[in-house]
Amino acid sequence: MNPANEPRIWVKSSYSNGSSEDCVEVAALAPHTHGIRDSKRKTGPILTVDASTWRAFLNGVHSRAIG
Repeated sequence: MNPANEPRIWVKSSYSNGSSEDCVEVAALAPHTHGIRDSKRKTGPILTVDASTWRAFLNGVHSRAIG
């Protein structure tokens, strides 16, 4: 999905209106792997999760079981 030589595209939640720096960002890092980082620390650590974990997290948020 994102070969090592291509820049990653990091996105924020639409709820942030794109203007706030107090957000998390997510990007596809490789097939079946997502990265999550703090928008204030773009060169900081990246939490990586597999696709099924990311999907479970999103399902929990959408069903309001999380957040």
